Amino acid sequence: VQLQESGPGVIEPSQRLSLTCTVSGDSITTNDVGWAWIRQPPGKGLEWIVTIDYSGRSFLSPSLKSRTFISRDTSKNRVYLQMNSLKPEDTGVYYCAGDPVYVGGTWYSDYWGQGTQVTVSS
Repeated sequence: VQLQESGPGVIEPSQRLSLTCTVSGDSITTNDVGWAWIRQPPGKGLEWIVTIDYSGRSFLSPSLKSRTFISRDTSKNRVYLQMNSLKPEDTGVYYCAGDPVYVGGTWYSDYWGQGTQVTVSS
């Protein structure tokens, strides 16, 4: 299974971020599998943002849910992240991960994308 993120790189504060995760080697509708976006701010640990499961249900981080949306295109096997009202503290590397689990204070997954850098700056 391979995951590939893509995104704009640099984005201005207050703008909307749109990221794409393209999954190959498995279907995003495979039973009991969730696909997540996780980010890592500079110098900090991994922070879970949102998960969409195989049926399309989404689960969002309480701290980000007011300005985060996840969607998918099953025909393209892609998962999308949209985050509104970007702030400088949203800067970090954004990862797509398959079925991540939270253990011992961090996130683990057998399937990670390489990550895409998002820098919020004017």
